[in-house]
Amino acid sequence: MIRNPKPLYITVFVAAVLSLLLASSNYLMNNDTKQALIILMLTFTASFILFFYSVEYFIYRKIKLIYKTIHSLKTQKYDAQLSKYSLLNDPISKMNKEVISWARDQKQQMEELKRLADFRKEFLGNVSHELKTPIFNLQGYIHTLIDGAIDDPEVNVRFLRKAAKSADRLSDLVADLLAISQLESGELVMEMERFDMNALVKDVYEQLEVRAKERGISLIIKEGCNKPFWVFGDRYRIRQVVLNLVNNSIKYGKELGTTTAAYYDMDENILIEIGDNGEGISQDHLPRIFERFYRVDKSRTRESGAGGTGLGLAIVKHIIEAHQQTINVRSTIGQGTTFGFTLKKGSAN
Repeated sequence: MIRNPKPLYITVFVAAVLSLLLASSNYLMNNDTKQALIILMLTFTASFILFFYSVEYFIYRKIKLIYKTIHSLKTQKYDAQLSKYSLLNDPISKMNKEVISWARDQKQQMEELKRLADFRKEFLGNVSHELKTPIFNLQGYIHTLIDGAIDDPEVNVRFLRKAAKSADRLSDLVADLLAISQLESGELVMEMERFDMNALVKDVYEQLEVRAKERGISLIIKEGCNKPFWVFGDRYRIRQVVLNLVNNSIKYGKELGTTTAAYYDMDENILIEIGDNGEGISQDHLPRIFERFYRVDKSRTRESGAGGTGLGLAIVKHIIEAHQQTINVRSTIGQGTTFGFTLKKGSAN
């Protein structure tokens, strides 16, 4: 197969010109009209055949190739077309390559849009599911009270408390959704300052002390770590992180167990770890533990007190990443779970 059609185009053109010149010279020299016409017709026919062949083989087929390429985009077969004609260097072949390149870019964009659409669909489904339970419960309690239970002193306060609990859950879910939306969009501005990490953990321990005592869980700080560890970050947001991690260790840790905070000097950073000696998390769940609405134990009910909004760890991850730091988790079944994150070391003033 001829790879470069330019020499053929030139050959056809030169042959046609020479033939016409020969026919004209014969006509002028011999003044034989019949012979000149025959030569002219033969020359025209030969030129026409050669020109038709060049148009058919080098132009029409390549234009047709472009249409085939466009048509094959739906069947994902255009890679073979590109490799077959990759050595051609004429404008039509270049156009075909550009079509294929454009198709690849569009394919990547379509795959990304599809991924985002699937993500949005899953997110909306999760939000709907999370909202449905407290709304349904709230409606049930209120309608029961309206139907006469409000006059029964044995149930009215109990139902009102349950309704308030469902309303609180709705409020928490909306607040968490707003927070994660701001974190993901980058709209949340971090107010960085120097603070003592150990003092912050003690403050969280004090807030959750009653809840921990209900399950017999001891809140402790690892030996040798009960001293100031200065870090640099958004104190309010880091408090959210610690509060969430300690609260989770109380919820999912074993009764009469422990929740332990520890700090480690990592040169430029401080590593903070919050661990428990609970049941642990299976290795299958660990890669997805920071996903929104992901629950390791789906059998826990929303009303049992063990289930949260399902957004806590996702918010934790976004807060730490907004500090340009990392968070990780390690866990062993039957031994417990430890979450660790880093913060920039706070330099002395």
